[in-house]
Amino acid sequence: MIDDSLYAYMNEILSRIPLEFYRYKYNQIDWDSRLVGITGPRGVGKSTMVLQHIKKHQTDGSHLYISADHIYFSTHTLVGLADDFVKEGGTNLYIDEAHKYKGWSRELKQIYDVHPDLRIVFTGSSVLDIQKGEADLSRRALMYHLQGLSFREYLEMFYQFKVPVYTLEEILAHQVVVPGLSHPLPLFREYLAKGYYPFSGEGGFELRMGQVISQTIESDIPQYADMKASTARKLKQMLSIVSGLAPYKPNSENLAVEIGVSKNNVPEYLVYLEKAGMIGQLRDCTGGLRGLGKVEKVYIDNPSLMTVLAGGKPDIGNLRETFFYNQMRVANDILSSKESDFVIGKYTFEIGGHNKGRKQIENLPNGIIVKDDIEFGHGIVLPLWQFGFNY
Repeated sequence: MIDDSLYAYMNEILSRIPLEFYRYKYNQIDWDSRLVGITGPRGVGKSTMVLQHIKKHQTDGSHLYISADHIYFSTHTLVGLADDFVKEGGTNLYIDEAHKYKGWSRELKQIYDVHPDLRIVFTGSSVLDIQKGEADLSRRALMYHLQGLSFREYLEMFYQFKVPVYTLEEILAHQVVVPGLSHPLPLFREYLAKGYYPFSGEGGFELRMGQVISQTIESDIPQYADMKASTARKLKQMLSIVSGLAPYKPNSENLAVEIGVSKNNVPEYLVYLEKAGMIGQLRDCTGGLRGLGKVEKVYIDNPSLMTVLAGGKPDIGNLRETFFYNQMRVANDILSSKESDFVIGKYTFEIGGHNKGRKQIENLPNGIIVKDDIEFGHGIVLPLWQFGFNY
């Protein structure tokens, strides 16, 4: 029999969940699939998105939401919960932060195999690899990855400017329009400082960000990678060093000396930080497939994280590049450029401020100048803020 306190816990949380704004990924998810996994960095809204779905569809079957770190699991198992839930007519089970439950993948596999009529949605840290868990869920689970707010989403969530997603081609054709917003730059500056995270409107942003960083590096990554506490401290030290240099051309030997590890460990540590949403690694085209090329630059993952790590005073040039890379990677294969900053498809992008010239791209057939500090563009000159409408 399901403990009534679990339903009370779910209903209490649901009572506080708004339905006015949905993340870009919400309508892309096949919620009717038997097993759905949603991963992403801490604080980007995975739990809220799942709870919105429950609240919106409460009358369609029987739903139960539970966090995997709930005290209930100190004396119960996921398998036992699912068995009882199905016996009582349960149809939809939602397991938040599944990575906090030891043996989660093995038990999810068992639940999936034993209860063919039960729909399961689970969320987890972005460092999760469903193929490397105790049980390979890759043939069973539909996996989705959620990033933080785009500038477009930030305007809708906090200022009710509802604007559609624009493709890269539409952005380059100067088609981005935000009805009612005459001067976007003040809100763009606000977004860069804290807008990537949905909790930015709740107060105490810097303190919350400190918790996100600490929990990611001291808990999520070590728990997944079975790291010692001393290794987690090395990761934190690495993030601190990279944050002062990014965009940074990776040098394994120098970084290894700085934090006192073998240079062979450096690429692995950078991948963990990348998967966890702390950094981004810009690659070249040598890999043939997306994400397999040589790493040319290491960025802090997003402008808001960069601002916090820089004590509120990030380098503006680096911040501009970080924003462009962060916003465009969701829907595009973005690569490093030998001649300029970035390449997406046939286009080469040079990022700069109001006075940025055309010298670096003047001989390129599809060169684009992306300028900060301008409201509108013309020809091959585009405002930086408009690239925040691609997802």
